[in-house]
Amino acid sequence: MLYDLIVIGSGPGGYVAAIRASQLKMKVAVIEKSEPGGVCLNWGCIPTKSLLKSAAVYNYVKHSSDYGISINGEVTADLKKVVERSREAAGNMSKGIRYLMKKNKIEHIEGFGKLSGNNSVEVTLADNSKKTLTANHIIVATGARSRELPGLKQDGKKIIGYREAMTLDKLPESMIVVGSGAIGSEFAWFYASMGTKVTLVEYMPSIVPLEDTEVSSQLGRSFKKMGISIMTGSTVESAETSSNMCKARVNTKKGEETIEAEIILSAVGITPNTENIGLQESGVEMDRNLVKVDEFYRTNIEGVYAIGDIVKGPALAHVASAEAITCVEKIGGLEPEPLKYNNIPACTYTNPEVASVGITEQAAKEQGLDIRIGKFPFTASGKASASGEKDGFIKLIFDSKYGELLGAHMIGANVTEMIAEIVVARNLETTAHEIIKSVHPHPTMSEAIMEAAAAAFGEVIHL
Repeated sequence: MLYDLIVIGSGPGGYVAAIRASQLKMKVAVIEKSEPGGVCLNWGCIPTKSLLKSAAVYNYVKHSSDYGISINGEVTADLKKVVERSREAAGNMSKGIRYLMKKNKIEHIEGFGKLSGNNSVEVTLADNSKKTLTANHIIVATGARSRELPGLKQDGKKIIGYREAMTLDKLPESMIVVGSGAIGSEFAWFYASMGTKVTLVEYMPSIVPLEDTEVSSQLGRSFKKMGISIMTGSTVESAETSSNMCKARVNTKKGEETIEAEIILSAVGITPNTENIGLQESGVEMDRNLVKVDEFYRTNIEGVYAIGDIVKGPALAHVASAEAITCVEKIGGLEPEPLKYNNIPACTYTNPEVASVGITEQAAKEQGLDIRIGKFPFTASGKASASGEKDGFIKLIFDSKYGELLGAHMIGANVTEMIAEIVVARNLETTAHEIIKSVHPHPTMSEAIMEAAAAAFGEVIHL
């Protein structure tokens, strides 16, 4: 049987590509060896947000007296039930993807897909039998996995990755989290909120190192306030796990230190899943372990495409989905615009949350840009005060001459829900004064966006 499109992988890149292709009247098959939805729905975005919500509720209950609510009796967290809720959320989302594929008449083939040349994919089925499928177009969307450091090999018990961190059967008394990107910071906040003594180790000079330095500093203060120990400019060289406690040898700015914890969580990024899927054998050009593609995700081999974590760009679920739609629409004969990688939002779901898009202040200065900066703290926000969520601020960066919105950097409650306003504004080339004159509802956290824009041009009211 000849398909119009075969997609290898069913994560937020793969299943979105398949659905959009079906909408464009293509005959589509998706090859997936695990549960539909990929890492994002099963072991990433969705289940982690469930864990974080449970921790947030636990914190609200523990601090209920701050809101005038008295709770009699001890407040406890049952990690097993928290994990069960998280797995249920992931399971429901995966079932939802199965439904969407069935609804869109997409053939779901359970197995391991591998390029085999001549527009073909060899599929190894669960019983180890093989069959070959052919298609006019093949999209490789195989995602990524947890990256391992040479001196920090994961054993799944004492040194763990993000998957094990989501399914621990008991709360560890102490934990070392290596890496303070979104994954590391979220797990550090989760376990510290649940009562674990957490040490966060980061190689770069500040945590969440890709964020604006003021945002990084604010999150660091918030983390320290809740008892997280932070070691920046530090590298875990090796770890000893033979005893009950893990002993990590850490190279710091002040010299070598040994720190102990019950568990070490390695959260130092991801490795693309590009091995053993026939890329090299098919002649697909690579850039180290990433697939080389053009602006419409075409490889050098006609009819073969790649999207998501296996190509250059931010390894984010929403990026993979956007790439999928662009790729499929081009295949389908439409004229999509290439993705604007300078307008991709990034979110970290700690408390306070972090969200950003566009250029940072430091990068703007390094480029010699003439900028105006507007900053509005949530301590001056009526909604933040009423909610008891005053940590953080909104920071906007504008071009001085034209008022072009160059970047936005947010830290505070619900800012991951607010960043989309900036993404749309930048996509429409909105200016500072258009934001200032756009009436924002009161009282809301989003008013701080309007106020920050006004602050950049000396028009702020509430500060």
